[in-house]
Amino acid sequence: MWHKLNPPVFIQHLFEAAPKVVVARNQQDLVDLACGSAEADFYEVAYDVAGHGRIVEATVARVRNGIAANYLDPYMRRRDPDSLVVGDEMDTDKPTFKTLFGKEFSPIRTEALTWLASQELAVFAFIAGKPGMGVDALAIVPLNASFFALGLAMLQGMIPLDEVPANFAPKAVLLGVPPFRHTHFDGKQIVVHNRTEELYEIFSFNLYPGPSAKKGVYGILIDIGSREGWVAPHCSAVQVITPYDNSTIIMHEGASGGGKSEMLEQVHREDDGRLLIGENILTGERRHLQIPRTCEIQPIADDMAICHPSIQRNHGRIRLTDAEDAWFLRVNHIHSYGTDPTLERITAQPTQPLLFLNIDAVPNSRALIWEHIHDTPDKLCPNPRVIVPRTEFKNVLDGAATIDVRSFGVRQPPCTRENPSYGIMGLFHILPPALAWLWRLVSPRGYDNPSIVDSEGMTSEGVGSYWPFASGKRIRQANLLLDQFTDYDQMRYIITPNQYIGAWKVGFMPQWIAREYLARRGNSKFRPEQILPARSSLLGYALHSIHVEGQQIARWFLQVDTQPEVGVEVYDQGAKTLHDFFCRELANFNTDEMVPLGRQIIECCLDSGSLSDYEKLITPI
Repeated sequence: MWHKLNPPVFIQHLFEAAPKVVVARNQQDLVDLACGSAEADFYEVAYDVAGHGRIVEATVARVRNGIAANYLDPYMRRRDPDSLVVGDEMDTDKPTFKTLFGKEFSPIRTEALTWLASQELAVFAFIAGKPGMGVDALAIVPLNASFFALGLAMLQGMIPLDEVPANFAPKAVLLGVPPFRHTHFDGKQIVVHNRTEELYEIFSFNLYPGPSAKKGVYGILIDIGSREGWVAPHCSAVQVITPYDNSTIIMHEGASGGGKSEMLEQVHREDDGRLLIGENILTGERRHLQIPRTCEIQPIADDMAICHPSIQRNHGRIRLTDAEDAWFLRVNHIHSYGTDPTLERITAQPTQPLLFLNIDAVPNSRALIWEHIHDTPDKLCPNPRVIVPRTEFKNVLDGAATIDVRSFGVRQPPCTRENPSYGIMGLFHILPPALAWLWRLVSPRGYDNPSIVDSEGMTSEGVGSYWPFASGKRIRQANLLLDQFTDYDQMRYIITPNQYIGAWKVGFMPQWIAREYLARRGNSKFRPEQILPARSSLLGYALHSIHVEGQQIARWFLQVDTQPEVGVEVYDQGAKTLHDFFCRELANFNTDEMVPLGRQIIECCLDSGSLSDYEKLITPI
């Protein structure tokens, strides 16, 4: 049956040598195989590893609403941001295998293929991206890791075996080789991207889908865009329809933990129906907002999108389409029943099996997204996940969408006189295009990131926040992004924080309030008395005052320097931290390969330019 997939010659040899090759006909085949067989309800994904004995990588339980997989090693429950390694000698700014490990990748590649040839295998065909905006691809994993294959098949969609076209021609292949994590890479989540002119190979030496089945495939898309001249943004997108039937489409970018999935959620309410704007971490004071009827949410994309030339129009605004068939949703903020009734209903009673990761569920139970496993007896796993097909969401929009507002999310730490930090951003800030582009170059990973292995201090995800998943040159991506900011001049740009605003714990409420407010405003411009230049020029315009449904938002949520717990002096310390971070990260881009306009914008930042200086470089609407 595998001949129908037209595999490359070396994959043909692999299949001929393997003791068994199961070509999945559809996703249900992978659901049935996830626990070893359709009749089993529990399974250990284990390998006999030379020098280590038998290692259980994950346990898999068949539950009433799908498959629940859990990793025994807490390190495997989050993505390692440094997992991507380039195995080839083509142009790259990423660590190469030879530089990192002191030897060529080719012998390890041969070892990996030899090991796979000794295993029973699961195989299926898919398109990395979308038809006409991606490439034909194959997934090959050990048969006992079918839960991993299921995750990839859900995220990217699989081509049913009887629908594989005769001209199917794989240009990408993902191979799972789990034991090598222990035998070759000291337990780390290494994913090797090996590029040739004919084929893009991904060798996943671990079974967490984040760096491989999801972000690995994302790397393929970024590479295609780099070669063809388009961007695959790291974003969610949503159409917001107000109670008055006005609609606005928001594109929300950001590093992991920046609120992309949350932008698709309805506002979380208190038991009495009010919205908790925030709670002061020093005084305990709580501030609320009442919005009797929030906007209707029509999801478009959750994390990966495509801005392909074939869908663009000449009307000054970007158009994008979703790059995925299912969404890899983090649910660490759902701690109890009733927090998000919509998502709870979808995941508890789906129309098709879902894949749960890091969720505590026993065989034949119903997996519930607030039942997170523990990393330690007194610490919950910060990265519980569920993969949900986009068709499970009510009012999900298909096809290309035209963007009105381009938003960027930042995880902020608390900022007080006792503990100064960069947590000085207000509810949201309006940016001129040149400054909005700079934010995407530095893409701060932010405070207390739940999605990745811990990193110290303020770090960058870089170049549109998708640089950790790219295998090529960062300057190429920076120039492609700048083209977007100059070519599409009829868009509004904002940044919005989550977690904290100064001394106030706010969660994701700022972006939800911004979404409600901007949708109600539509395309109307801000009046001069509503905005003013932020004290830090990197934050563009701060809000002077806003009203939501007739209620005024307190000024200290808009201008953090007005908070008595912060003040001007501490704010300025945070602004310096932010500026120093920008200067450090922008040094990577201030080279002759950067287009002249990009160099001017970067120099403006390095010279502590004013807001008006940025506005002169690319004229805002």
